[in-house]
Amino acid sequence: MLTGKQKRYLRSLGNEMEPILFVGKEEITENVIKQANNALEARELIKGRVLQNCADVPQNIAMELAGAAKAELVQVIGRNFLLYRMSEEKTRIILPE
Repeated sequence: MLTGKQKRYLRSLGNEMEPILFVGKEEITENVIKQANNALEARELIKGRVLQNCADVPQNIAMELAGAAKAELVQVIGRNFLLYRMSEEKTRIILPE
C-alpha cells in the first residue's frame, strides 16, 4: 500500500508522461493485461487512457486493471490513470519513506 507522500511523488513523475496503454470498447482483455504487465515490469509507472468508446467509467476500468495486473492505482484524472508496480528484476523508481 502506498502512502500519501509516495502517491504525490508518483503523481509528479506521471505528470510529464504520455499514455502508453489504451483501453477501448472491449475493455479489459487478456491482451490489455499482458501489455500492462510488460510495461509495468519495464517502467514501474505507466499512464493509461480509457477511450471514449468504452462503456464503463474510467475509475472502474482503472481499478479492475490494477487488480488484474497486481499494481497500485495511483491516480485517475478524467480518462487518464496512473498505475505503479515495483519491478521484480530492476528497481527504477526509489519511493520516499
